[in-house]
Amino acid sequence: MRLKFEKSEIEGSITPPPSKSLTHRALVCAGLAEGTSKIASPLLCDDTEATCEALTKLGVVVIGGRGDYWQIQGGNLEETSEELFCRESGTTLRFMTAVCATIKGRSILTSGPRLSRRPIQPLLDALRELGAQCTKTGDSGPIAVQGGLRGGYATLPGDISSQFLSALLLVSPLAENTVNLNVTTPLKSGPYVTMTVGMQRSFGVDLEFSEEMNCFRVSRQEYVPSTIEVERDWSSAAYLLALGALTGRLTVHGVNMKSLQADAKIVEILRRMGTNIAVQRDQVSVERSRLSPINYDVSDCPDIFPALSVLCAFAEGVSEIVGVSRLRMKESDRLAEMSIGLSKAGVKVASEGDRLLIEGTKPKEALLRCGNDHRIAMAFGLLGLAVGGTTLEDADCVRKSYPGFWSDLQRVGASLEMMA
Repeated sequence: MRLKFEKSEIEGSITPPPSKSLTHRALVCAGLAEGTSKIASPLLCDDTEATCEALTKLGVVVIGGRGDYWQIQGGNLEETSEELFCRESGTTLRFMTAVCATIKGRSILTSGPRLSRRPIQPLLDALRELGAQCTKTGDSGPIAVQGGLRGGYATLPGDISSQFLSALLLVSPLAENTVNLNVTTPLKSGPYVTMTVGMQRSFGVDLEFSEEMNCFRVSRQEYVPSTIEVERDWSSAAYLLALGALTGRLTVHGVNMKSLQADAKIVEILRRMGTNIAVQRDQVSVERSRLSPINYDVSDCPDIFPALSVLCAFAEGVSEIVGVSRLRMKESDRLAEMSIGLSKAGVKVASEGDRLLIEGTKPKEALLRCGNDHRIAMAFGLLGLAVGGTTLEDADCVRKSYPGFWSDLQRVGASLEMMA
């Protein structure tokens, strides 16, 4: 789908969708708990549908799929002869690879073309150390897992994807013996691991770990069925608040100001950039403001990078975003896609090692592409509404995490037109 944006005056309020990250974690914990769990306010999108489908093929019963809650009948997962297709959901592929290591028998996992080339070998190596047999065919082929998680010791890097560690933590309680995990490099995106641990506690599982989160000890335990309400998604809220700072006045309702979600950092970012922002209980309001440049490390909140890049494009001065090297391994090469798109819009950018320099200006209209990446599409949508005369290709990829993104923006005054 191609969208054309005209310069818009945004005014109103939006409640962002539920958290994708927390929905994934709740689904896996509920699937591993023997009995009936209830997930209230889950996010229904491409990625969470992929996790539901994979769990269902392994014997988990998911009732709902739409509406206010899902009922999950978990426990006693079984081998399936069907391939587990994880679409383009990295969380699904990594979590379900680990889940399959707990099941007696052989499982095959496949994915879409971009995801199949993203890193997963460190997770396979760690699962092998813990007793499972895991192999991947070629650089982009299927993953085969022969279950048998005996426990013991395993190591893995912390600077490629925190999802490797989260996946191991989710299944370690089901190993035959205590699991000890050692993270060999500084952990990036640590808040996502904290979210995993928090969700496990909600399902009756407790872990021991060091203050630096580089050593974990997980004894054998059972997940207990639970009722969980998924909080609103700060990743989505970040793009909405950035829109308000660029194009008018917007209030985001229903967010947890004490959330463990990494992208709640958007409030700090907007304050540092000089926006007129107000926080009241579970809502944040922001108005169009004169933006100041910023130096910010996105190592722990990589999903916020595209929105931050667009904000920096309008700030008066040179901004420096550090911790960007891992962004090359996301749904797209986010560092390259944002650099190319901003350059087309007349913004000077320079990538130097692990940092990106953005010289703020008055961006101009452009034809932009997003690499079929939902976060890039959202970010360039913000730019288009602030500048006008901008066209975006593949805009429908937002269904990966926020299917109603464009319609929500239209409700608060966004002028956009679907083009043939």
